[in-house]
Amino acid sequence: MKKQKFQALVADLAKIRGRHTELVTVYIPAGFNLNTVVSQLRQEQSTAQNIKSKTVRKNVVSALEKILGHMKLYKTTPPNGLGVFCGNVSEKEGVADIQLWAIEPPEKIKVRIYRCDQAFVLEPLQEIFREKELYGLIVLDKSEADIGLLKGKKIEVVKHMESIVPGKTKKGGQSSARFARVRDGLLIDFMKKVSEIASAKFRDIKDLKGIMVGGPGPIKERFMSEEFLPTDIRKKVLGIVDTSYTGEYGLKELIERGEELISQASIVQEKKILDRFFEHFAKDTEMAVYGIKEVIEALEEGNMEIVLISEEFDWVKSKVKCACGFEEEKIVTKPELPGTCPKCGKKLIVSEEHELLEKIVKMAEKMDTQIVIVSTHTQKGVQLKELGGIAGIFRFKA
Repeated sequence: MKKQKFQALVADLAKIRGRHTELVTVYIPAGFNLNTVVSQLRQEQSTAQNIKSKTVRKNVVSALEKILGHMKLYKTTPPNGLGVFCGNVSEKEGVADIQLWAIEPPEKIKVRIYRCDQAFVLEPLQEIFREKELYGLIVLDKSEADIGLLKGKKIEVVKHMESIVPGKTKKGGQSSARFARVRDGLLIDFMKKVSEIASAKFRDIKDLKGIMVGGPGPIKERFMSEEFLPTDIRKKVLGIVDTSYTGEYGLKELIERGEELISQASIVQEKKILDRFFEHFAKDTEMAVYGIKEVIEALEEGNMEIVLISEEFDWVKSKVKCACGFEEEKIVTKPELPGTCPKCGKKLIVSEEHELLEKIVKMAEKMDTQIVIVSTHTQKGVQLKELGGIAGIFRFKA
């Protein structure tokens, strides 16, 4: 959950662009002496006085001053290090809006960086969030092939290829034997090409846990038995899976039918839990619940075994008010805010807003309830989002 919040923050920081080179990035690695960094920043503050542009000079000096002020909150460097991002984020020329973000990451930072640029340096944090559960996917038949990657819960199509292998019907003017040789030669060339591209795509992925090969018909078995894949890539093949299709649907089918080969992969674990929820939901067993208010009530009663939360969950508890005196507290999704006043029809003003995700997680932890964050890259993940983005499975019938 912390990783997800940090990832959202990093995504927001990536959108920020300075009008000039006045966004300051500071990374302090785990275990590094904080006083050394403070001394460096003071030196940089002195150097910044030499910047020719008066506006840029003022904004950089102000950003460094704000960072130095923030550093006083720390006696030592946090256990995993620290990333500080500060600068003028105003979109109006000549107007200063110096904002600061300090991030204590969920994993250790190993780099020390000071940089002043038009964008924040985010690669060290993005590396932490980079998906490390990766599987290579190949589906092929004589007509086409698709190479893909399973990244956590997301399927990415890397390459689609179509062959020029003709059907088994003999072309006019050729003997059956000669036509068969030509056809087989074209098929071999196609499989070699599939192997070359797949090897090039998979070889440089250091976190690749394995490869699955599938497809309709016998071509996939020949592709493996005749060792078209080079030895280093072939050693990573987990198994061969029968699918009914190639293409993007074939890649999805490969994962579903080969789930035993990647039984620890998060997408497979997610699928099993979603299947269980939707089975209860479809059969009306009174063991499933959905909706923000219903799930919170069940958590308060201590009757939730598993809570399913969409990665696009955006429910908030807010207070809204109007100039006419109307006030209301409500639980809604962010796109529904602020709404219009039921008394006078004017646009409401949001006076308070609190995200509900953290509250739900704390309630679940207190009740020893499992939390599962569900992606929207699968059909059932989308269905969960359409049910309000939150659901659960009871421990026992309510």
